[in-house]
Amino acid sequence: MSGRAFLDTNVLIYLYSENEANKRDAAHRALNSHDCVTSIQAFNEASNVWFRKSGWSGAKIKEHLDNIESVCDEIVMVQKHTISVALILKERYGYSYYDCLMLASALESNCGVIFTEDMCDGQFIDNKLKIMNPFMDH
Repeated sequence: MSGRAFLDTNVLIYLYSENEANKRDAAHRALNSHDCVTSIQAFNEASNVWFRKSGWSGAKIKEHLDNIESVCDEIVMVQKHTISVALILKERYGYSYYDCLMLASALESNCGVIFTEDMCDGQFIDNKLKIMNPFMDH
């Protein structure tokens, strides 16, 4: 394992992609290469996508969330302090508020990497957290 990595919502979604095998495989490689952390925020966002775009039942979504929880080392809650950090990151880096909430959760979880396709691949956040797009060739 290569240390702690935070999984953004899109990685969770691609873990179960039925249409994009390359991204599904890349998401699994990311999951298997690190001690992974994600957040309740990512669970909520993934559930919404699976309901809206995939038409999945609540039971199927719960099964997938349970599977993710069983392989992740930690599922973190968003606390008031996390929101405060996200607001600072929003002003500093200009990402969307919800992306900054993910970044704040990753920083608070002492992750060295955040896997996401939504932010600038290779960028360091506060000299502690590297953004990596697992769906690009590195």
